[in-house]
Amino acid sequence: MTWRRTAVAACLLYTLSANAQTQGIDVTAKLDGFDAYMAKTLKDWNAPGVGVGIVVNDKLVFAKGYGYRDYEKKLPFTAGTMSPIASNTKLFTAVAAGMLVEEGKLTWDKPVRDSVPSIRFYNDQLNNSVTLRDMLSHRTGITRHDTIWYKSDFTRKELFEKLAYLEPEQPLRQRFLYNNLMFAAAGYLIELQSGKTWEQFVRERILEPLQMTSTSYSIADMLKRPEFGVGFTERRDSFELYRIPYYEDIGGVAPCGAIVSNIEDMSHWLIALMNGGKYNGRQVLPPEVLKATLEPAIALPNVGLETRGWAEVLNAAYGMGRETASYRGHLITLHGGDLPGFHTQVSFMPQEHIGVIVFEIGNHSQPLYNIVTYNVYERLLGMSLTPWSERQLDIRLKNKKAETESRTKKNEGRVPDTKPSHALADYAGSYENTAYGVMKIGLKDNQLQFDFHKIRMPMTQFHYDRFDTPDDEQDGEWSVNFRTNPQGDIDQAVMSLDEGEAVFLRKPESIDSKLMTQFAGNYLLPGGSTFQIVLNPDGTLSAVLPGQAALPLIHTKGFAFRTPQFSDLILEFVVQDGQVKALKQRDPSGEFTFPKK
Repeated sequence: MTWRRTAVAACLLYTLSANAQTQGIDVTAKLDGFDAYMAKTLKDWNAPGVGVGIVVNDKLVFAKGYGYRDYEKKLPFTAGTMSPIASNTKLFTAVAAGMLVEEGKLTWDKPVRDSVPSIRFYNDQLNNSVTLRDMLSHRTGITRHDTIWYKSDFTRKELFEKLAYLEPEQPLRQRFLYNNLMFAAAGYLIELQSGKTWEQFVRERILEPLQMTSTSYSIADMLKRPEFGVGFTERRDSFELYRIPYYEDIGGVAPCGAIVSNIEDMSHWLIALMNGGKYNGRQVLPPEVLKATLEPAIALPNVGLETRGWAEVLNAAYGMGRETASYRGHLITLHGGDLPGFHTQVSFMPQEHIGVIVFEIGNHSQPLYNIVTYNVYERLLGMSLTPWSERQLDIRLKNKKAETESRTKKNEGRVPDTKPSHALADYAGSYENTAYGVMKIGLKDNQLQFDFHKIRMPMTQFHYDRFDTPDDEQDGEWSVNFRTNPQGDIDQAVMSLDEGEAVFLRKPESIDSKLMTQFAGNYLLPGGSTFQIVLNPDGTLSAVLPGQAALPLIHTKGFAFRTPQFSDLILEFVVQDGQVKALKQRDPSGEFTFPKK
């Protein structure tokens, strides 16, 4: 079968290259030496496989794979090889949202809340200001928080509701802060405003009209296709390639990165983008929407120029779901996509009517999608060739060496001969952060067990009340520092996640609902007046003192509660023979007992 597949690919390549002659550019001549360049590049980078597609005007004129789609089985990479396109999904979402803008169901530049009142952000300033354009251009001031969705089972609706817990790191519209959750939320807006799931809407309005018949949304569907990529990458501390599992927990954030496609199908999308939304003579995508996504919304820094003196890519800006920049004086629009094992880039030069698609396998060789893309444009435009591969390879190898050396010093700073403050059983339990969800700490064979978002590993004490997991090749190392409350109980677990520390509060065991009902009632103060304990509709308790606002109570453990303001003030119900008799207040100054009336 291999020779037949290769023969078909060769025939396709010949046909596409010959067709380029009719498009005003001799791709075959321009790419003279490109195959040798790719062979050397893959060898230099130890890359399993790369696929390249070129669109000129409205035709796919070049499509070829280099290396393997399955490194172990030595199956060749071809234009039909299926791969997750990851964040190249974002422009599909931006265009889909734009279709609803044209229908008057959403707006680009008015507060999203005007169209969808149910959306909630961290504060009123964001609620009253954040627009759809802000969400799709990564300028909300809210940073990534990718650990919220990574390997989690949160639904799109649940992730949508978590926006309310994400505190902004920067002022609105002041800095580019990439945020996948905003695109997941935009996908949910599409569902709320269209009555169809994001998947249904995109398929009916984009994929089907563009005849993208191989494109789907899941690894499960991808594996049903005749050709699909297999993730391989390099081990951290050697150059051995090994197979890694597919990343499949993408449903909740599908609008930011779930699409699976191949070069052939993606060429249909690229043709439409390059031709004002037209494909095969039919208007499929609204031209005004494409124009809106291309408009710069927020500037990106000239990092390459400022740090290394590289001036080829200048004055980049992000629109909605895609970036624009000047590449050696030519306007280019592009976007990358990255999921474990798979990396893609889709780009084109609007003035030259040339587009490039690059699919790549291997986390360690991820920079290749930029390297190959730029090399193709330089060849097609008759430019001198920038030594992108040599530049980036030098950086990669230096970083790899530094990271390997750093792991030999991982125990630096450890305080020897310390003991945990509590028995191991006291650390076991469930800890919750409103944004990130629940982390469970178990105990097995006298060792703590870490369980968070399907990542399960044993933990050992580092020092004091800090416990670390092993440093896993795929899942990394997780470090948890436990904290005690003024009563001496382990009540918090702190982890460094994404761009900051996340505090997880210990979840107390639940209280029987009948007993919670008994907690409500009047309690007698020493001076003879009374105050109320109220059971709220959501099942929580509040204390209401005469002339004061209701004070929420937070369950800590057993029948004990605290107030939001003070962790050293405890209110504990006294229960005898299943009946609530009193409420005790304990704080550093003493203890009071309030009988129930």
